[in-house]
Amino acid sequence: MKLYRIQRYGRVDGLEITSQPDPQPGPGQVLVRIKAASLNYRDLVVMNGKYDRDPHVGRVPLSDGAGEVAAVGSGVSRFKPGDAVAGCFFQGWISGRFQAGYHRAALGGSVDGVLAEFVVLNEDGLVQLPPGYTFAEGATLPCAALTAWQSMIVRGKVQPGDTVLLLGTGGVSVFGLQIAKAAGARVIITSSSDEKLERARALGADHVINYRQTPEWGKAAGEFAGGGVDHVLEVGGAGTFAESVRACRPGASIGVIGILTGLENAVQIFSIVPKLLDVFGIYVGSREMFEGMNRALAQTKIKPVIDRVFPFEEAGAAYQYLESGSHFGKVTIAW
Repeated sequence: MKLYRIQRYGRVDGLEITSQPDPQPGPGQVLVRIKAASLNYRDLVVMNGKYDRDPHVGRVPLSDGAGEVAAVGSGVSRFKPGDAVAGCFFQGWISGRFQAGYHRAALGGSVDGVLAEFVVLNEDGLVQLPPGYTFAEGATLPCAALTAWQSMIVRGKVQPGDTVLLLGTGGVSVFGLQIAKAAGARVIITSSSDEKLERARALGADHVINYRQTPEWGKAAGEFAGGGVDHVLEVGGAGTFAESVRACRPGASIGVIGILTGLENAVQIFSIVPKLLDVFGIYVGSREMFEGMNRALAQTKIKPVIDRVFPFEEAGAAYQYLESGSHFGKVTIAW
């Protein structure tokens, strides 16, 4: 089989295609013929050598992939050959509260990922794709969709009539837009591109803000919501957090998801206190959450927004395109 390995960190040309014998499933394992994968910002962090303190040379990258079950090992009961499946980001987080040890089985980071023609995963680390999903669509779900789902539905408990603030138009935020609208919420979304904002409006956004033209976008979002928003998908990090807090009504929640604008910045922490805000970290989700989300996607008929699909041989170009920030929604690789 063909697969990619990161042979040099810090540069896209350190990603090299190679070959090795097809793997075989052992007891409790499933052999998946991967058909598509998608990229997340985390994959850029991994490629730059900033995800682990001691990056593993030869790591197979990417956490998000979907494909067809090719074979199963002894004792497997959840899947059969021919099933359309996706891998879970955290292979060990089945349900319940997150535990620190789950980091040791995060695909494409601590362990090999899915940018390969075949992968072997434990049956507990897989889910069925929603009916009618292509493999490219299924490959967008494990990280971006589940992150938005946990932030808004599982933890944020967004209700009909609530107002949700989304930052940017990358994979998490676009999924957030679709999920929030399906939940009956109003959506405010930001971007520096008027063209992207119009695409977001076409998907159902109730209000759009160009944050370059409106630097105090948090204030503007709060005013549109009539006293503040109910939930924020905070993908920016240090550089956007203060405005996200400013946008909130008393008692609102902020799901801290990303670090697109950096890790460290001076933040007026006390501004959280008088509003009694619920601020929590979100790092993807469990298999149980994934399965619940897939049932909702099937019921609501939500389909992912895929910006571009690159062929397997052009995986490096997919990384470069994601890094450019030109995308709206998800960037995928299919073969």
